[in-house]
Amino acid sequence: MPFQQELNVAKEAVLKASLLCSAAQRGLVDAEKHDKADKSPVTVADYGAQALVLSTLAQAFPKDPAVGEEDSSDLRKPENAELFARVVEYAQKIDGSLDADSVLAAIDRGNHAGGADGRFWTLDPIDGTKGFLRGEQYAVALALIENGQVVLGVLGCPNLPVDPANPDSEKGCILFAVQGQGAFQAPLSDIAAAVPISTDSVSEAAHAVFCESVESGHTAHGRSAAIAEALGTAVEPFRMDSQCKYAAVSRGQASVYLRLPTRPGYEEKIWDHAAGYVVLQEAGGKIADTFGQPLDFSLGRTLKNNKGIVATSPAVFETVVKAVVASGQSSKAV
Repeated sequence: MPFQQELNVAKEAVLKASLLCSAAQRGLVDAEKHDKADKSPVTVADYGAQALVLSTLAQAFPKDPAVGEEDSSDLRKPENAELFARVVEYAQKIDGSLDADSVLAAIDRGNHAGGADGRFWTLDPIDGTKGFLRGEQYAVALALIENGQVVLGVLGCPNLPVDPANPDSEKGCILFAVQGQGAFQAPLSDIAAAVPISTDSVSEAAHAVFCESVESGHTAHGRSAAIAEALGTAVEPFRMDSQCKYAAVSRGQASVYLRLPTRPGYEEKIWDHAAGYVVLQEAGGKIADTFGQPLDFSLGRTLKNNKGIVATSPAVFETVVKAVVASGQSSKAV
């Protein structure tokens, strides 16, 4: 099967990172996090997960570049020496071959510019850092892009229940997909025990379950509520952080995921969507931006030609997209 080696290595890398993140979340203290220049939080687990994933990829595919969310510039500052020491400590617990220099080098493998030519990986080592800090949902999100097309994706969701119908079931999932080969889920405790997943069969938007970000800075909750009202849905939306929302729609736990722009000029990052995008598509779902346009991963490190995200199960896609587009036109008219 095409991309079988890449998939095996990607699952191994995401599993390693998920184990590190789970350990770090259990023991997180203030010394293990700081705010980046844009005031977003970053933790020992963000850096450690990126080091583990990109070092694993480098061993298997040394010629493949990567687009990663983090870089090592802050870790190299003297005032962050304690944080850096903790990053190395956590990484070495999972991969004893890593030392301080190799951790920095692995993190900085994520500096590729992306684009339309060739192949590269894209990684969000912790998608949903605020959820991670709250002890809630987050994801390790890894994807492979070839000539501008997402061909493979793996999502590690350490706090997501394996059984979407039972919140008390075993926690910790890995979801993965290769273009043209379907989407699958396995427990993190046994990633070989994969089963196929698919979106729900809801045919009327009024019966659709909406899923959206917890953080109001990530999506316009008011506009989302207005769209749900316009569609006649009476189902209470549920909120979770990270690309776990893609997982929820991909395995039929929700019908609709909306990420609605909250500020002009914001460009979605490719690492925030690539893995979830291909998993959802292979599960039978559909995805576009809030103008109904296909997502374009060929333009560098951002989806600069797209605004927001509409991801749904197939039967309600056209109806939801029309409602989202109409809501945007209404907001401009006010």
